Amino acid sequence: MNAIALRVVRAITETSDAVSLELVAESGQPLPYRPGQFLTLRIPSDRTGSVARSYSLSSAPHEDSPLKVTVKRTAGGYGSNWLCDNAGPGTTIESLPPAGIFTPSSLDTDLLLLAAGSGITPVISILKSALAQGSGSCTLIYANRDEQSVIFADELTELATAYPDRLVVVHWLESVQGLPSLPTLTGLLANWSDRELFMCGPTPFMDAVVDAAAALDMDRGRVHVEKFVSLAGDPFADIEVEDTGDTAGVEVELDGATHEFAWPRSSVLLDVLLARGVAAPYSCREGACSACVCRVVDGEVKLLRNEVLEREDLADGYVLACQAVPVTDTVRVTYE
Repeated sequence: MNAIALRVVRAITETSDAVSLELVAESGQPLPYRPGQFLTLRIPSDRTGSVARSYSLSSAPHEDSPLKVTVKRTAGGYGSNWLCDNAGPGTTIESLPPAGIFTPSSLDTDLLLLAAGSGITPVISILKSALAQGSGSCTLIYANRDEQSVIFADELTELATAYPDRLVVVHWLESVQGLPSLPTLTGLLANWSDRELFMCGPTPFMDAVVDAAAALDMDRGRVHVEKFVSLAGDPFADIEVEDTGDTAGVEVELDGATHEFAWPRSSVLLDVLLARGVAAPYSCREGACSACVCRVVDGEVKLLRNEVLEREDLADGYVLACQAVPVTDTVRVTYE
């Protein structure tokens, strides 16, 4: 378990139900991350000892500032309510390293960004990074219940003012325009359908955006969706791998190094990698995020659970290491 101790240095009220927490590592060491990534936090619980919840980073790597996660209260949501009510300057929270693949391959690409509600959190990290460090144009379509629900309203205004030739911000307010429908979204997206698309928000919103993108024949490989599912297990728990003797051979390419070893068929790939000291990326360990995604280049695996990969991703060989068990006698995997 590679947990990091983070200390809250400031709590910022964004809206009546959203708070941003600025965090620094207790070690004093900077924590590298990419725009659009998230942290998985270990939140104390009187009932279970702790619960794990993932929150996107709303800060951007180029900013000379602490890490920042933005948390919006959800009805009955233990993690979000605990953080909003209890986390303040001096609070220490354990976290897994930044993770996730909801991040542009190039900041120079023209981007179409869609967010609803707290889905703005990873999107604004991407937006700030692209504007400050890239050369492309960005369009943000941001849906909210009403004007008071708009998170980062002032920051978005400042960005639009600072980059008038490269940024268009379109606000969609349910109180004024109603819920965005498929025809409406299709019309909105049509002006920028040749761009790389990143979206985050409630599932019905993202499903409608995916359908609108399909109606416009947008390249599915250029449509990126960030999904979160509440975690039931404990990704902070120690890893245990049983050597049953029934194994497959696996070759894994990660960070420029190649690792070869026996893969017990009863264990998922991520557990085997971690048990052998390989620093493979992960977060939820439940197939509910994309942090551990890798690609099978030879052989076959089976996924025990999959909440995030689409049919097209699977067809391209992408799998979740935390849910993959071997089918063939040999498997080759790459994280590159």
